[in-house]
Amino acid sequence: MTDHDSYQHMLAAVQAFHDKNDFRNTGGEELAYRIALMAEELGEISACVTKGRSTEQLAEECADLFILLLGTAIAADFDLADAFWNKMQKLSQRQSRMINGRIRVSEFRDT
Repeated sequence: MTDHDSYQHMLAAVQAFHDKNDFRNTGGEELAYRIALMAEELGEISACVTKGRSTEQLAEECADLFILLLGTAIAADFDLADAFWNKMQKLSQRQSRMINGRIRVSEFRDT
């Protein structure tokens, strides 16, 4: 059995990638740059969905975004796993609404 599904193993793999490419000292961990990269990946995810590309292509683009998210946690020095569980706890206590025929679970400020 491998631990490829563990968060710590994925985080270590991304950290090794950052170290191999010296992202910390070459601009790869600059947050505005990382936001631009994430926006680019989100556009590629959108293209997969709107242009009917394969599930495999969609999965690859989602993996790219996930790797960037893990790397952003490394660059900004925060624990993404803790942030995830804290946010899930907040989301689980919110009420959902139908907005324009689609479900939303958001912090609705008009109530």
